[in-house]
Amino acid sequence: MKKLKLILILIAGLSFELQAQELDVNLQIRPRFEYRNGYKQLLQEGQKGTSQISQRSRLNFNYKQEDLIVKLTLQNTRTWGDVTPTAIADKNGVAVFEAWAQYNFTEKWSARMGRQVLSYDNQRILGEQDWAQQAESHDALTVSFHTETQKLDFGGAYNSTAENIIQTPYTVSNYKTLQYAWYHNQFNEHLGASFLVLNTGYEYAPNPNPDNKLIVDYKQTFGPYVAYKTSKIDTNFWVYGQTGKSNDLQVSAWNAAANFGYNITEAFKLGLGYEFLSGKSTNDGSTVIKSFNPIFGTNHGFNGYMDYFYVGNHLNSVGLQDAFLKLNYNTNKWQFALIPHVFLAAADVVTPLNEKLNSYLGTEIDATFGYNFKKDITITGGYSQMFGSKTLEFIKNGDANHTNNWAWLMISVNPKIFSWKK
Repeated sequence: MKKLKLILILIAGLSFELQAQELDVNLQIRPRFEYRNGYKQLLQEGQKGTSQISQRSRLNFNYKQEDLIVKLTLQNTRTWGDVTPTAIADKNGVAVFEAWAQYNFTEKWSARMGRQVLSYDNQRILGEQDWAQQAESHDALTVSFHTETQKLDFGGAYNSTAENIIQTPYTVSNYKTLQYAWYHNQFNEHLGASFLVLNTGYEYAPNPNPDNKLIVDYKQTFGPYVAYKTSKIDTNFWVYGQTGKSNDLQVSAWNAAANFGYNITEAFKLGLGYEFLSGKSTNDGSTVIKSFNPIFGTNHGFNGYMDYFYVGNHLNSVGLQDAFLKLNYNTNKWQFALIPHVFLAAADVVTPLNEKLNSYLGTEIDATFGYNFKKDITITGGYSQMFGSKTLEFIKNGDANHTNNWAWLMISVNPKIFSWKK
């Protein structure tokens, strides 16, 4: 460890100018055990659940020199046992999660370029997706104007598969181009409001395509987010619309939600909420995309922890209505939460025999706990169960009568291993 610190000091000290400099280095080791028995989808007859342990390992470098800020985060994600004990290489290797440089032109204006996290408001549309071991980051350029009460961010990205010399199809499962603007106004210590406009362009080749054309269709997601918070009340709501085109199809979708929380005591908090994500009836023959897509949102934090909806699934479907209750209790080093959800389809569910099914999809019960074991070490876990309906069976297949549940336990170790300042 002494040798590592000496090397880091030498690297940080390679400057011929007497400028204020700071370097912080920290680690994250985050293994998570999961028992999946109907996680993300109902188990089908004859299927059995499974268990595994995944792990995130991160090394973070944070450097600052007057108006320059640089961050580099290296990470490895793995499933325990995905390579043999004598393997000479990891299955996933070491990836760059963040690698960006930011320059502060003034106290208010700054620009950041490189691999970075785009996270705004409650992360419904743009978020880090930290629950996923790999999380989510973007190759982008962002420009920010921040005052004490107002924030304005612009960002953009343009993606290619490689350093090509001729036009080459973009085959990565990602947007070809992205632009966004986000404005936030903090009216007072209790009330704040934001407005987000996001434009995503996805490339595709039309069919038929005798001229080998590549087309980029643009979809826009936009809307306000409002939050009000006092010592007792914590509430927010949002409305997002979606328009534009996707694969030559018109998009017309929307999302709205409201959440209300009240601190009954210092330890006990009660909350309730409702979210609507538009969908398309199963017997709707139009080509218009009416199902809302949260795109880059931290979707695990919404609509139940079992990830039945919008976590790599349930897109271009019947949408969702989610009514839920939140009970939180915190004491000393412990945190407990109980969150029951009632799910309904947002559009009609009609079978091929023209039978209209009940809109009720199911009820999910989520229970979680957290324990601050000691400095830099936290333990979290939970248990969830889905009580699905025949309508959920029709949409997702599987057997609703089967016990569909999920349990997890995660340990997060986050030590700061080095800090230097001159």
